[in-house]
Amino acid sequence: MVQFDPNRPDFMPYGLTCVRWTPSPMRRPDHHTEIELNLLETGWVTYLLGGRKVRIEAGHLSAFWAAIPHQIIDYGDETEYFVATIPLAWFLQCRLPEPLVQTLMRGEVVSEPDSRRMNFDSTLLAQWERDLQDGSKEKREIIMLEMHARLRRLAATVPATQAAAKKQRLRTALQDGGLNKSEQMACLVAQRYLEPLTVAEISDKVGLHPNYAMNLFKKAFGTTLIDYLTHHRVSHAQRMLVTTDEKIVEIAFSSGFNSISRFNEAFRRACGCSPREYRVQHEKAP
Repeated sequence: MVQFDPNRPDFMPYGLTCVRWTPSPMRRPDHHTEIELNLLETGWVTYLLGGRKVRIEAGHLSAFWAAIPHQIIDYGDETEYFVATIPLAWFLQCRLPEPLVQTLMRGEVVSEPDSRRMNFDSTLLAQWERDLQDGSKEKREIIMLEMHARLRRLAATVPATQAAAKKQRLRTALQDGGLNKSEQMACLVAQRYLEPLTVAEISDKVGLHPNYAMNLFKKAFGTTLIDYLTHHRVSHAQRMLVTTDEKIVEIAFSSGFNSISRFNEAFRRACGCSPREYRVQHEKAP
């Protein structure tokens, strides 16, 4: 069983993977460029993802874009699940139905509503896990064909899940009282990272002294408020680079950065390449 490694570098890619995970509290959010699939065989997990709590139940294949900062904050006893990661460039080249692609690129979670597919999906992902351990090129190609087919089937559920997702966001809004102070700060950042937020403003919104707020946040999530804010802005820029033709300078400012040099520095530090190089790497196939 695999657990999250809090020491792994931000935005470090996993590549094409499928492994069994056991959940553990994540002291900081994870970020990586792949589309992530979760299939819980037992139990449940609650993520803080994109500024809201999202609970994933057993028996429902779920997908989200993992460049959105995400971290497990709670889970059921004896929860076991599969995690599969799909490289973003390949995902985009599949030319899947736009409702699925755009929903994931907006930071939404798409879940298979029918739990009767649980046994099929469990068998399928277990086969992917075994085949990837084999390491053969032929089996990787088979897996990618099967992933493509499964994602197309998942895409057919998107119209039915959009309304439910909207209701869930409303239920878990910042003002609903269901979040502790650290989670409120994380949600505030996720909801307003495009604005010129300051630590003083964030701490004031949750009724804490700035120094106490920063210490509390670092203790809860293992990262600073400023770094957390920067992660969200870089994630937004990634999304814009992949899904639009906007100029890079426009993306920099629309992502919340106040200078192109600060944007380039933060992006390269997080992603290991320039924004222009990132766009080229993830261009859709013609």
